[in-house]
Amino acid sequence: MIRKFQKSDAEQVMKLWLSGNVDAHPFIPKEYWESNFSMVEEQILQAEVFLCETDGEIQGFIGIVGNYIAGIFVDKKYRSLGIGKQLLDHAKQEHGSLSLGVYQKNRRAAAFYIREGFSIHSEELDEATGEMEYTMIWNAPCAEAGCLF
Repeated sequence: MIRKFQKSDAEQVMKLWLSGNVDAHPFIPKEYWESNFSMVEEQILQAEVFLCETDGEIQGFIGIVGNYIAGIFVDKKYRSLGIGKQLLDHAKQEHGSLSLGVYQKNRRAAAFYIREGFSIHSEELDEATGEMEYTMIWNAPCAEAGCLF
């Protein structure tokens, strides 16, 4: 079930955020993620966050700021079961366009976004990590977005 984030979800969500980043980005030191933990915890409270939950267990979440996907995180034991797609589809229903950043070395995530209709808009160096990052964009097809032309 997809539902809105509640403040009481913060601890589970942040554990998932940290473990997800460490697991998906072995090319970035764990200390980088740990040093950003408190800042991200504050930002999550300001973002639009949706969770996929079953029987009280958060299996994954998506965080959105404006039309920017700050991240999709799925618990390792629930990956490749369609949870990330469900979360992304929910975001697509709420937004006519979306953008995100993904590290080039995170090939699994980049392939997922391309498969889900995103295209690479640009690539640049993430100065904080020294890693190359794609900026990817998605726009709703005109018929779905209610275009009149």
